[in-house]
Amino acid sequence: MIEFVLDARSKVNTYMQLVQQVKQALRVGLLAPGDQLPKVRDVAQSLAINPNTVLKAYRELEIEGLAEGRPGVGTFVTRTLAGDSLANQADLRAELLDWLRRAQAAGLSDEDVTALVDTTIRAARQADALQAEPA
Repeated sequence: MIEFVLDARSKVNTYMQLVQQVKQALRVGLLAPGDQLPKVRDVAQSLAINPNTVLKAYRELEIEGLAEGRPGVGTFVTRTLAGDSLANQADLRAELLDWLRRAQAAGLSDEDVTALVDTTIRAARQADALQAEPA
């Protein structure tokens, strides 16, 4: 089951942080169709937030067709976001863990790692776009 974590420094709304975490879990196969999301009351208590915030996140997931609420039972995942790449993720995750340990040993903070990854992704996309342009 997913455990939500909030980033108080994030500019992203609390409910959207919950939505994003569910989507990430769906992409990497941590959640699958039929899995139950944590009860609204439990999430609200563990994160010290208003239950309406959790309800708003779960409603957003329902609107996007990723979950459905069953009155008196809970909210359940209805579809996955994991693609064909899911089979390759275990090996890639192991390599990434090694890389993250090296980055930490080199003194990079979580924010440094995120910035490095984000800027590298953008640079790679730009390089790919330039290569794809006809000469």
